[in-house]
Amino acid sequence: MRFGLLIVVPFLCGCEGSFVRPENLGRQVQIKRTYEAREACLARNAAADGTTATDPATLAHAVAMACASETESLVTAANFDGDVVVTANIRRDSEFRAMKYVMQSRRQAIF
Repeated sequence: MRFGLLIVVPFLCGCEGSFVRPENLGRQVQIKRTYEAREACLARNAAADGTTATDPATLAHAVAMACASETESLVTAANFDGDVVVTANIRRDSEFRAMKYVMQSRRQAIF
């Protein structure tokens, strides 16, 4: 019985800390901050331009372009490997969220 315990304990202790690394926590905080900054920028710009008679898709694109620096900060924080697919997805998400904020500022149904 003791022999079995002596064999199992080192394997369990060897896995300790392998799932969450301290550098991941710092990266997650940075991603969260840049994400919130992008969301605030999108909401602010959509609310400022939300009552114009422009097409919502055009206005959403303009809002996303106005927040390009925040989007690029999010890309830098989240895409540390430089994957072009991740970069494209984040930029597409910015356009989608800009449309959401434009529609909300116009008090229209999003879907």
